Amino acid sequence: MNFRRKIYSITQQIPYGRVVSYGQLALLAGNPRAARAVGYAMRQAPHGLPCHRVVHQDGSTTDAFDIGSRNFQRQMLEAEGVEFTPDGRVKMEDYRWDGEGCQVVQE
Repeated sequence: MNFRRKIYSITQQIPYGRVVSYGQLALLAGNPRAARAVGYAMRQAPHGLPCHRVVHQDGSTTDAFDIGSRNFQRQMLEAEGVEFTPDGRVKMEDYRWDGEGCQVVQE
């Protein structure tokens, strides 16, 4: 299975109300130094994939979701119950998914 498909497979498994960082997703997919590749894959992800659950390592969100509405990623995460710090970052210590139960589907 190619790296991008692994990323999408794992992203699909991120539980509601949880987040992962780009680097963590790269690690789960077997390439811990590919956080930028994960970001690129998220920009081209298929419709319906919960890409909003992937954030920066420090819990900050991306403006890639802000097409038509500012802070759209944050709004989507808050709708799932994810809390943010006063400076606008996800409380990673409370909402980071550790990948437990993650299975990369092989083709």
